[in-house]
Amino acid sequence: MPHIPSSDGRPAWRATVLTLFPEMFPGPLGHSLAGQALQAGIWSLATVAIRDFGLGRHRAVDDTPAGGGAGMVMRADVLAAAIDHARADAAEAPLLYLSPRGERLDQKLARELAGGPGVLLVAGRFEGVDERVIAARGMREVSIGDYVLSGGELAAMVLIDACVRLLPGVVGAADSLSEESFEMGLLEHPHYTKPREWEGRQISEALLSGDHKKIAEWRRPEAERLTRARRPDLIPGQKRGPKP
Repeated sequence: MPHIPSSDGRPAWRATVLTLFPEMFPGPLGHSLAGQALQAGIWSLATVAIRDFGLGRHRAVDDTPAGGGAGMVMRADVLAAAIDHARADAAEAPLLYLSPRGERLDQKLARELAGGPGVLLVAGRFEGVDERVIAARGMREVSIGDYVLSGGELAAMVLIDACVRLLPGVVGAADSLSEESFEMGLLEHPHYTKPREWEGRQISEALLSGDHKKIAEWRRPEAERLTRARRPDLIPGQKRGPKP
């Protein structure tokens, strides 16, 4: 499938997902901001069914692990065939394998990927994929956190959403992006709205003053306070994570 131009004529940012379950997509990505942007042509989504490249009558995609052990492993030859097919339509996109042992997805990486032509994502299943195809196809392994999922599809959706919302025209106010958690190296400050008082809890007078300087002077220390309490590892010189 060729690149679909966005409404302003630029090539749409393209996400291609290699998966055993293409019916899982777009899923949540078809709703809210990401879904609106998808309909507007700001980004495009394609899936490649790995099973289509499976072997034999049953389209086998996995086999027992070399050396023994529990579970199954996705075959290098099958996955390589699926990747090579997908590459025809996504030659410039980085090839990423969603894996708990990969580098951590953070806002910096999301911005890096959002600034490119798109992503080619491999959503693994079973115990993982044959290490040889990771090396042979130059996959970049990316993790969304220190836990294990049943497959890479949900992780792929998380990565795509993190990138799509950074594309021009997806989020209405650019200022809202610059003030979000991790953009300034801190967690985001608390938010409030009407009513002015609720269950005896009041909004700070600084936020109601209309004075942008006072508002900024209130928000910055609050962001620093939350960061020290919850993510001290984000503060320079602090390497330990938050206490459980």
